[in-house]
Amino acid sequence: KVNSSRENFYCKCFILNFAMQRRNFIKGGLLASTLSLKSSSAALAPIEFTPISAEERKSRVAKAQKLMVEKNIQAIILDAGINMNYYTGISWHPSERSMLAVIPSKGEIHFICPAFEEDRFLEMAPAGTKVQTWEEDENPFALTTSVLKNLGIQKGQIGIDEFCRFFIFDGLRKTSNFQFVNADAITIPCRIIKSAAEIALMQKANDATVKAIQAGIAALTLGCTPRQISQKIAQAHAEQGAVHGFASVTFGVATSFPHGSSRKQILKNGDVVMLDCGCSVGGYESDITRTIVFGEPSEKQKQIWDLEKKAQQAGFEAAKLGAPAENVDHAARKVLVDAGFGPDYKMPGLPHRTGHGIGMSGHEWGNMVRGNKAPLEIGMCFSIEPTIAIPGEFGVRLEDCAYMTAEGPKWFSKPSPSISEPF
Repeated sequence: KVNSSRENFYCKCFILNFAMQRRNFIKGGLLASTLSLKSSSAALAPIEFTPISAEERKSRVAKAQKLMVEKNIQAIILDAGINMNYYTGISWHPSERSMLAVIPSKGEIHFICPAFEEDRFLEMAPAGTKVQTWEEDENPFALTTSVLKNLGIQKGQIGIDEFCRFFIFDGLRKTSNFQFVNADAITIPCRIIKSAAEIALMQKANDATVKAIQAGIAALTLGCTPRQISQKIAQAHAEQGAVHGFASVTFGVATSFPHGSSRKQILKNGDVVMLDCGCSVGGYESDITRTIVFGEPSEKQKQIWDLEKKAQQAGFEAAKLGAPAENVDHAARKVLVDAGFGPDYKMPGLPHRTGHGIGMSGHEWGNMVRGNKAPLEIGMCFSIEPTIAIPGEFGVRLEDCAYMTAEGPKWFSKPSPSISEPF
């Protein structure tokens, strides 16, 4: 019932708009009978998780110190960033003012902090934390050298965090006579093997991303843009209390670009849709990719999707304790080469490694790539994502992350059952 011609006009516009959206939704083929999805209308529940404990961080430092003794490294210096967070729990944005942690092979961690930031630092640090401060007109690197000497370290090798910025390394070597070496021999063996607590956080992050991608797929409509879907995924991550990492969404030909395309994309019926997304929970990352078709898939799309699923499963089955990491890449790539793709990194085919390590960073050490002879161990975490890219047409990637257990690999997220069932 309307009371004026203006209201009558608005009412007609509303009805027409509703009818057009309903038509586009049906035309897109995304009814429940075509694509298996959970409803995204209900608010997503916040994630509950247990953060890394102080006791676990102490065990990490103890492992690092044991490795330092074995490698004859007197101390390691960490720039503000992931490695500092990993060992100390201090999350500090790296700026032009050096904030450093010194972990000696014996003794307590010492921090080098800008003086005017000390109060903020102490809010984050446990009681009794050793901290030395420097004023704006003082040299933080000379102070760091002084701290090392006060710890009884007069000479020898000092490990430098791989994320340490050059101006810090340059300043340290100008103020001391230490031999500076890469700290990878200490940090990588610690971080590449995840504890039960770390794996639990990664599981929470993956669960959150599953729900976020479901929300993104449910939001697909004819004529929408990748940005609109990415925003929906980010919103779903935020609703759950996860820290949104990324949502790379591509349509049609753009899916043949493994890392997306800058070209304008408008969703059309029959387009392949690729959603590569991740978030973090308690500082630990997820990384999941789903590929579907908006509408009814063609026979070629079905065939390529099924081949991708077969390659992903082959990579998973090749992940055996003690076997080299490269076996995962070899097994997945062989499926594609045997089907006429490639060979090697040539397209159409798989133009990149089959997987990457994951943990506090979305991409860490432990890549599933030719030449990586490192044996798979309990606690290693990595993606399995053997993309099939067909230039000028479309691409298909199915990505799930796995972790090694005593019984072999286990998925963080269950692989897609079919092209019409992303989860």
